[in-house]
Amino acid sequence: MNKPMLVFDMDGVLVDVTESYREAITRTVEHFAGVPISHPEIQDYKNQGGWNDDWRLCHHIINRSGVAKSLAEVTEYFQKIFLGNGSDGLMMRERWVARPGKLEKLNEQFRFAVFTGRPKPEAEFTLQRFAPQMVFDPVVGMYEVKNHKPAPDGLLQILNDKRDCHVYYAGDTVDDARCARAAGVPFIGIAAPSNPRYLDLVFLFQGEGAYAIVDDINYLEEVFGS
Repeated sequence: MNKPMLVFDMDGVLVDVTESYREAITRTVEHFAGVPISHPEIQDYKNQGGWNDDWRLCHHIINRSGVAKSLAEVTEYFQKIFLGNGSDGLMMRERWVARPGKLEKLNEQFRFAVFTGRPKPEAEFTLQRFAPQMVFDPVVGMYEVKNHKPAPDGLLQILNDKRDCHVYYAGDTVDDARCARAAGVPFIGIAAPSNPRYLDLVFLFQGEGAYAIVDDINYLEEVFGS
């Protein structure tokens, strides 16, 4: 059997999205509803499960505020501020989480892949920006699956393509954990101590039977004893 595969979620796992996706949620909600939503409130929604899609989350919050907007309108504004003109979008505020050499060492033991809720072109742009020397294959994004997380479609697709190895999934939300459990894949929960609902998230991961829970991906080598 070939080397095992470590599949990463992207947002909150490979990259810190506090100032990108989370900030885009706050700004989009404020733009349409007139009142911003705090990062702890966003995490409360994430911990409920079923809100992996940030566009739909914004749409839900805005409509709950009494403002009737279409999902298309909300998504268009979100993407405008997230992507910007290529250099001024919130996406450019993202920070690569792995410290130098950490993933390279782990890559000696594992093959890498990505299953993310963001569009594949955005995921590939981010990987090329931060880790151009590393191979992540395959990269499965939101448009490569029929059903989004917590449905296991993306992981099942990877399992079907990579039948010759054992697969693990690293994610930072309860939807990631439920996705892994549904696919029969060991789940490694990423729960950053800076998360405003850190303890709640840890308990959720434990309830979903996480294989391990770590602060960030820099501790993965300790999980596997590499």
